[in-house]
Amino acid sequence: MPKRTTVHDIWSMKKRGEKIPMLTCYDYTSAKILDEIGVPILLVGDSLGMVVLGHESTLRVTLEMMIHHSQAVSRAAKKAMIVIDLPFATYSSSDLPLSLRTAARAMAEGEAQAVKVEGGRRMAPVVGTLVASGIPVMGHIGLTPQSIHMIGGYRVQGRDEEAANRLILAAQALEKAGAFALVLELVPADLAQKISKMLTIPTIGIGAGPDCDGQVQVFHDAMGMFEDFSPRHAKRYANLAPVIRGAAKQYLDEVRAGTFPGPEHSFGGGEVVKSVYGKPAEEEPADPKKTKP
Repeated sequence: MPKRTTVHDIWSMKKRGEKIPMLTCYDYTSAKILDEIGVPILLVGDSLGMVVLGHESTLRVTLEMMIHHSQAVSRAAKKAMIVIDLPFATYSSSDLPLSLRTAARAMAEGEAQAVKVEGGRRMAPVVGTLVASGIPVMGHIGLTPQSIHMIGGYRVQGRDEEAANRLILAAQALEKAGAFALVLELVPADLAQKISKMLTIPTIGIGAGPDCDGQVQVFHDAMGMFEDFSPRHAKRYANLAPVIRGAAKQYLDEVRAGTFPGPEHSFGGGEVVKSVYGKPAEEEPADPKKTKP
């Protein structure tokens, strides 16, 4: 059984100065590929609401959606730590029992190893409650998409001295509450560097400069599959949308022309086929009446 990445592994990576890569992941096939190449953390992010389900924000995502996708990822990923986002309005510092129930369901039913919550100092009681119950928590400050209507859009956070101090205090509060890592989203690079040096827990940046302890990207952005918009902080490591579009167009053309399926994709009536999907079929049990003693 392969060893799964743990909280202690993540802490050790920071101590060694080893950068921590994290990618979002929402399905079995992608998780299998990313787990095989050694991505240490897979985030089942509520960004699935936008890049998978087509909503305008993450606010339409439900706990049931998150659990459904986390289950798919968990079936494939045997080495990566799976972190699941707790979706909008399913946790609150004013309702700690609700927060604990939500996180417990996400962990147990979603088969994740940690949860992620958005918010600054007001989330410290939530983090403390979950950690005290044995649930590892990754914090998330800076741009918090679940609060997009409160913060006035997708803007860089912490640009003036007062806002920067709020983020510093938030980071310290979440660390003190027991968060094992902290996502910094759309934070000025110099501020992210300062927070990263200040904390003993790792920081994971997205649009927060190169000096965070790790980086996270949305899978569909990094692979060039999501074309509705491209954030400035996202780097395309592939441009798969045109490749997929071209392959699908070729399929349409071949079906319409009658060139697919060909003989190599068809079966003859007298042909013995033990397996259609690549794995050998189990041998039929022997007929005891025909078996000689």
